[in-house]
Amino acid sequence: MAKTLSSVIGSAARKPSASVADWIGKTIKLTDGGFWGQFLGGQSSSGKTVTVDNAMHLSAVWACVRIISTSVAGLPLGVYQRDADGGRKDARDFAIYDVIHNSPNEDMTAFQFWQAMVSAMLLRGNAFAEILRIGGRVVALDFLLPSRVDLDLDGDGRIEYWYSPRKGPRRKIERADMLHIPAFSLDGRVGLSAIRYGADVFGSAMSADDAANGTFKNGLLPAVAFKIDRTLKPEQREEFRDYVKQVSGALNAGRSPVLEQGITPETIGINPVDAQLLESRAYSTEEICRWFGVPPWMVGKTDSGSNWGTGLEQQMIAFLTFSISSVTNQIQQCINKRLLTPVERRTYYSEYALEAFLKADSTGRAEWYSKMTQNGVMTRDECRVKENLPRHGGNAAVLTVQTNLAPIDQLGKTTDGQAAQAALKSWLGQSEE
Repeated sequence: MAKTLSSVIGSAARKPSASVADWIGKTIKLTDGGFWGQFLGGQSSSGKTVTVDNAMHLSAVWACVRIISTSVAGLPLGVYQRDADGGRKDARDFAIYDVIHNSPNEDMTAFQFWQAMVSAMLLRGNAFAEILRIGGRVVALDFLLPSRVDLDLDGDGRIEYWYSPRKGPRRKIERADMLHIPAFSLDGRVGLSAIRYGADVFGSAMSADDAANGTFKNGLLPAVAFKIDRTLKPEQREEFRDYVKQVSGALNAGRSPVLEQGITPETIGINPVDAQLLESRAYSTEEICRWFGVPPWMVGKTDSGSNWGTGLEQQMIAFLTFSISSVTNQIQQCINKRLLTPVERRTYYSEYALEAFLKADSTGRAEWYSKMTQNGVMTRDECRVKENLPRHGGNAAVLTVQTNLAPIDQLGKTTDGQAAQAALKSWLGQSEE
């Protein structure tokens, strides 16, 4: 069975320092594909070694990771307190609010921290942050590079976390002090890396890019061989190759080369059109988007049926529902589990405000506020707060409904004028009798 990177390093750490190198040399063989695949990256069927670093050189991968990570990082992440009547209120004075909403650590803003965490989930399959406490209170979350975190199992099958800092010895981080957020997972504990499992797709995209770059480097010319009706000496072959290089330069400069008697050019290889190079690159973009759950039009791959009208709107809703919400749900549940005690979870919880995406659509936002206020769901002051406006007070803090915009607790009651009219009609009816 192939050894895992975590198990090998974990075993090496328990050896005397002087014999670690010898022990690893005896334990790991060059044919141990499982270990070296994790250490160096996944080998694709195209022959490309796929790692996080070279995968990010693909524009589609860069765009997908950037769009999802910045979208999630830009959403408001709040902490709320449950009321006895089932409602809730902001818990900005609660201990972890400032940590997860404003300043996770001394080096990062909340946006930078969550952007890094989501990027790690997308590329590595797992995001890690060390929880720092003072007197039992969470005071900071230190982001840890996933490549420096090794997972192992103790005797009871529980995950152990080992961290290798840039300086200093490798150390163990207790489970209670680790915020571990897995991405898509099969066992519910460790997330799967899209880069590793999609190595064939990313490797094919890299090969297509290399082929395209080579084609453009040659001035969009196919490979050409020259047939000569005589046998050349080695020095003559080198002289002719130099001449061919000059020919290529002349073509790129718009000058026509001259071939002397006995030299016949022949095209070899497959030209870009026959190889469907552009179609292959477009298909690779769609495949990469499929791995990350991003609509192709969001990374610039559009067609006539996806970039106008309700089709675009429905795709955006699908992106928020199936891609963004799957990330935000995982994050907020891990925060509730790891940063809150069982007693605190009965009263407090964290949650993303997904309606913040409406801020980019002023028309949709205005329509949403109008419906919420006219149906007695929100007050006008609550709408003003969401728009970062001061509360107006008075009737602006009263729930109203569309019928005359009356206070909701006055529905079903008649006004004094209506009561007087009813009494007058009743008296007139009795007088006629």
